[in-house]
Amino acid sequence: MPSPAPTEQAALALAEVVGAHALQVFVAALVLLLAAVALLAWSAERVAHRRHYRPRHPWARLALGVGLGFALIVGTSLLFAAISEEVADGGAAQRVDQAFMDAVQRSLSAPAREGFQIITLLGDPPTLATLGVIVTLLLWWRRERLLALGFVAAVAGNALLNTALKRVFERMRPLDAQGLPHVDGWSFPSGHSSGSLVVYGMLAYALLRTLPRAWHLPAVLAASAVAFSVGCSRVFVQAHFATDVLAGFASGSAWLVTCILSVELALGWQRRQQR
Repeated sequence: MPSPAPTEQAALALAEVVGAHALQVFVAALVLLLAAVALLAWSAERVAHRRHYRPRHPWARLALGVGLGFALIVGTSLLFAAISEEVADGGAAQRVDQAFMDAVQRSLSAPAREGFQIITLLGDPPTLATLGVIVTLLLWWRRERLLALGFVAAVAGNALLNTALKRVFERMRPLDAQGLPHVDGWSFPSGHSSGSLVVYGMLAYALLRTLPRAWHLPAVLAASAVAFSVGCSRVFVQAHFATDVLAGFASGSAWLVTCILSVELALGWQRRQQR
């Protein structure tokens, strides 16, 4: 068997090191994510309160929002494409994924594994579906009809998209010591990761639209923490490879931004019609 290329050797070594300290890396990454989200929210708030930075015409604000959203969609789509290309090729990507998974399983304690088994339930399809029904009914009751329809479209659309992508790639799940998959179904991309990001992201967006400003930052931080933790839990419980989770985050982000932009455009059109 030929020896791995130098780049693959470096990737394998890095996977071993990170996997051996996976819990600490997860906590550090979560803290950095929440700090970045808080910083972005604080910056957006400051810009919004400085009048001379505001676009003067509503169409300018709309164009700015659409432009930023389009850039996010393109960026996350390119990330997904890059990951999927590596996964489709197999070989080095599969070996690095497996090395990382093995290192994580060796380093994880039983209590930590049990904790992540609880966290992962927050991204189970029944949990997300129940949450989706409750939020949709509450929004409809509050006469936020466009938000309610957008929420349904986001949840249902992501489920269909993830199912289609799984059938395209048909990647096997990680195997246990007996050579059997821990969970049924295809592995790439992670449905828990994309589903949690879309559902909790849309929930945060709905809260931003309906709650006082004081609740905005806590809602966004909570949604970010839950979505990120659920995605990472899929590796810790050995249900997905790390690249499955990254791809799920990428596809979920692209779909979430698409849905939020669509709702924003619909709300803007509705306001203009009511004038």
